[in-house]
Amino acid sequence: MDTDLCIDFKSPAFRNDPYPLYARLRARAALVPVRGSYLRGALFATRHQAVAELLKDPRFVNDSRHAGATPAMGAWWMPRLFQTMQSNMLNSDEPKHRRLRNLVSRAFTPGRVKEMRRAAEVIIERLLDDAARRNEVDLMSAFALPLPLAIISEMMGIPEEDRARFHGWMSSLTNSFSGGIVGVLMQIPTGNRLLRLFEALIARRRAEPREDLISALVQAEEDDGDRLSADDIISMIFLLLLAGHETTVNLIGTGTLALLADPQQREALRARPEGIACAVEELLRFTSPAIFTAPRYAREDLVLHGQRVARGTPILGGLAAANRDEQVFADPESLDLAREPNRHLALGVGIHFCMGAPLARLEGSLAINALMQRFPAMRLAVPAEQLQWRLPGNIRGLTTLPLRLT
Repeated sequence: MDTDLCIDFKSPAFRNDPYPLYARLRARAALVPVRGSYLRGALFATRHQAVAELLKDPRFVNDSRHAGATPAMGAWWMPRLFQTMQSNMLNSDEPKHRRLRNLVSRAFTPGRVKEMRRAAEVIIERLLDDAARRNEVDLMSAFALPLPLAIISEMMGIPEEDRARFHGWMSSLTNSFSGGIVGVLMQIPTGNRLLRLFEALIARRRAEPREDLISALVQAEEDDGDRLSADDIISMIFLLLLAGHETTVNLIGTGTLALLADPQQREALRARPEGIACAVEELLRFTSPAIFTAPRYAREDLVLHGQRVARGTPILGGLAAANRDEQVFADPESLDLAREPNRHLALGVGIHFCMGAPLARLEGSLAINALMQRFPAMRLAVPAEQLQWRLPGNIRGLTTLPLRLT
């Protein structure tokens, strides 16, 4: 393998600053080999066009079994937790994907997301009040991490008496992804506790429905009487928690860092907070919380962008690389909060476009605007080169973000 024409997920350069690598690879090839991944023979799509096409190409599937490949976490010997997590919408193809998405969309409505606005504002105000009592805080642990957890707890109707344990278990599970498969396996007991909590909650909501997301998922029903099973609901909950939660955490954390690094753009947002919707789209593009997509598998031998791709080959859509493609974005390495149009792929495209996108945008908009307005003098408490990055799965985020607020 040509080490100059591949992407190594375990290299320090990829962890700390992958963007020069993306630019170099984009200039040379649309598809490059992957090293340091559990996916054997995987390729990585580097360009915007290649990623967008990959996500919409019917010759590729998300369920590896439909391409003659072995499921990464679906083998018979894997714990039930992984089996359940693996069966979510993200890893499904038609018609299963359409069935799940149609049912879930009846519960995860735009109206339900809008209803969370006031609850989110209250949570944000409380967290920022707590931060204001200290001159120096770690934004990740004080704000970026607890906010999405508190909001999803509220949406799902997690009982107050279970929330402290739930938050602790979720933090342990999401943090384990930065340790690779070994780190995840060590958290099986934690995952099983979450599994039992969700099973009990689903049973409770079947007996006594309330105005929360789990009740809505339990009650979701197609015209023909089709309903979500308990495993369907649990896999959807894990997808919302692990994918949606991490995306929002790192949009807030890494987005704040990007604004601190560009005082002109930051002051423009403070002066015109009504521009936050456009600003969040640019922060999604610029920071790309999800580095790449779930693997897509070739269902047949084919030629893609001049390369032969064998049946069963996994290809990862490089979202972060595509979002800095100079063929699509003017001056892509610069932050421009007024950028329009903005054809970023941070939340995907096609039938697997992120269903939680409205919630992520709502949380990100409210959190970043409130933070910028509340602490106009905030700055890094350590040199930027001392910041450390974590890579839980396909998510790139900061381990900590120490800030002085005044």
